[in-house]
Amino acid sequence: MPKKINTDTLKSAMVKTTGRLLRAGDKDIDDRLGELLADVQRMNVYGDGKTFVDLVPNRRLRSIKEEYRLLRKDPNFDLREFVARHFYDATEGVYQRGYESNPDHTPLEHIDELWKFLERRNRVTRGSLLPLPNKYIVPGGRFTEQFYWDTYFIMLGLASNEDWGTIDGILGNFTYQIRKYGFVPTANRNYLLSRSQPPFFSHMVRLMEKHEGKKALREYLPHLVTEYHFWMKGRSKLADTEHRAYRRLVEMPDGSLLNRYYDNKATPRPESLREDMETAEKSGRQDSSRLYLHIRAAAESGWDFSSRWFLDPVDINTIHTADIIPVDLNSLLYHLEETIADAYKASFNLYQSRKYRKRAKARAASIKKFLWSKTEGYYKDYNFHHGLQTPIHSLAGVFPLFVGIATQKQADKVAEVLRKDFLQPGGLVTTNIENGQQWDAPNGWAPLQWVAIEGLRRYGHDDLADEIARRWRELNERVYATSRKFVEKYNVESADGLGGGGEYVLQDGFGWTNGVYEALKKGFRV
Repeated sequence: MPKKINTDTLKSAMVKTTGRLLRAGDKDIDDRLGELLADVQRMNVYGDGKTFVDLVPNRRLRSIKEEYRLLRKDPNFDLREFVARHFYDATEGVYQRGYESNPDHTPLEHIDELWKFLERRNRVTRGSLLPLPNKYIVPGGRFTEQFYWDTYFIMLGLASNEDWGTIDGILGNFTYQIRKYGFVPTANRNYLLSRSQPPFFSHMVRLMEKHEGKKALREYLPHLVTEYHFWMKGRSKLADTEHRAYRRLVEMPDGSLLNRYYDNKATPRPESLREDMETAEKSGRQDSSRLYLHIRAAAESGWDFSSRWFLDPVDINTIHTADIIPVDLNSLLYHLEETIADAYKASFNLYQSRKYRKRAKARAASIKKFLWSKTEGYYKDYNFHHGLQTPIHSLAGVFPLFVGIATQKQADKVAEVLRKDFLQPGGLVTTNIENGQQWDAPNGWAPLQWVAIEGLRRYGHDDLADEIARRWRELNERVYATSRKFVEKYNVESADGLGGGGEYVLQDGFGWTNGVYEALKKGFRV
């Protein structure tokens, strides 16, 4: 096995960030591809817009664009042929072939083989794909990159196999990104460098702590602090902004600080340019840039898309993600603050430990004040533009249990709501809204099952946690028996169990489904 590159020798207690989002000299893919990108996506040359932005140019982009400008007006010009001539799929013949399941394999045997198939190593830039120092596990299907929050749930499966070497290497990839960009991007693609994803890095560090002890906390402390600064940046600018919100930071009416999902760009996503432009056109909004910001913020949330983010639960044209204080994000940031406090304590810096403990306590109080609904007995998102909780019940409401913010009485209420409104034959449904979006009914997702199960166990609701785990495992096994696949999402309400909705077809593989199933099947606990 090749030796892991040590990328994180730190000469001080703080990470030295070499860049902000995009390094000086880098250009966004929009600028690099220009009108060629817009034309390929608008004309739907590929059924999935991600296909084109993941291709690798076979010569300098400048010369390709110049040739395109000369040829595009020719009445006989064939755009598909032009793209095929100048771009190639770097995975073709290597990873592009589908995985062929052995019909004699049990689900766990299938997953063990699949981990090898989903493993990647990329130390050089290939088109939009950015290098990482160590090998990593991709989700599968159209997702051929190291995705941020997916990876934590992949790690659960690896940890249940005692594969700590791979986990350590992947953590090295994340610390490399934190040093390079000042945060963890959605994935290692240059068109994803303007946003992050749900911040699970502190959970990854806690997972490694299970293996290495307090040494892991001390080792990753600088990176934890750097990621925290990314989410909290801009406090001095809040007073000069409308609604006292700047980037990912929001000041609440009582002066406390909470966070929102955001994106540093407000343009159509290159990988979904056609869909975003169609949404803007249908919305009738005069300020399309604001719509694009809300779409990109939803992409940062990982829940792209969901009724959580819509004013009208069935209409994506009413998306307003950046107006919302999400319960899951703020729960994860509470966990980050607590982890930093513990890491400083393990480093014998009690002053800094107390400071971050105080911040975590303040965030927990603010979450309870603004995001807990006493009348509904559930945690909900908060629209800070309107000063009201949003009407949607979603599985994001279990995150305060997952990280230990909820009181016992609140956890008991949440358990009642889960049993009454969310529990389905195949596990927990994401929301009770059926609108064609993938993060709504009737779909269930592996990471949310895990968060709910672990959160319930934390407050003594083991019977309900066991029931959810059993139903989810059996659904996974039933679909595997008929298709020999583990898929990205499942229909927890129907017989066939295959999930649907969203901007692309159902993907198999699938990283986080494999990881959660394996961890549940083997009784792994964090």
